[in-house]
Amino acid sequence: MTTGVGAISVKADRDKMKQALTGRNKAMFIIGVSVGLRISDLLQLRIGDLRNKDNVTITEQKTGKQRTITLSQTVKDEVAKMEGADDEFMFKSQKGANQPISRVQAYRILNDAAQKAGIAAKIGRIGTHTLRKTFGAIAYKNGTDITELMYIFGHSTPRMTLNYIGITSEKVADVYKAIEV
Repeated sequence: MTTGVGAISVKADRDKMKQALTGRNKAMFIIGVSVGLRISDLLQLRIGDLRNKDNVTITEQKTGKQRTITLSQTVKDEVAKMEGADDEFMFKSQKGANQPISRVQAYRILNDAAQKAGIAAKIGRIGTHTLRKTFGAIAYKNGTDITELMYIFGHSTPRMTLNYIGITSEKVADVYKAIEV
């Protein structure tokens, strides 16, 4: 088991998570992993921000910087399934009128799904940054240059980005150990 909050870097584990979730919660997982936003920014999205759009520009709460995200077909498909008016939050709480779920509730949803999927012990602690870190891990494994990920995440060094997405010196050592000639 790993320590800290990490990415769900194995596709089979992501598939198990998707199967363990339904409705709004499944959409939160899929869209969260697909766009790489901080949970605080993800939860503030309204249906109209993404409905029938190719991209969205948001102002990040933490940094105040504007960020434009191109929406994948996966995201477009998830948004197309959503019911509700454009001004409704995408991940609406069942408490109160048109309020987003809280960070705490998102955390509970993700942890419950990991338990249900049977991957909690394997992947370690799930946190609200798990969706963002998973986005980075997938992009990196798909060949995205580390400097591009640094820019997306707003990190100042490649090492910071590699640590963030879970590429640690221990994992690098494992690569060397696995090479047998």
